[in-house]
Amino acid sequence: MLFAIIAIDKEDSLTLRLATREAHFAYARKAGGVRLGGPFLDSKEDMAGSLIIVEAANLDAARKWHADDPYKIAGLFAHSEVRPWKATFNDCGAKL
Repeated sequence: MLFAIIAIDKEDSLTLRLATREAHFAYARKAGGVRLGGPFLDSKEDMAGSLIIVEAANLDAARKWHADDPYKIAGLFAHSEVRPWKATFNDCGAKL
């Protein structure tokens, strides 16, 4: 089952995000399950949050994945949530 992790960084936390980024990537590679992920951007195009789609057995497993993420442990996020998610579109060929 797929889950969306939606997380918004605390104000003025780009330095913390950058300091924790390699640990976050290492964790994601080791833990597995990531199907899609990347940062939200603010008006200056600086990273300001995360959207991660993970595959997990159930909601509790997806929440555990998020809880063990170094970004979460470091206190990067002002708020975050984990929600069940269903893929509907995949490269429909539309140009934005």
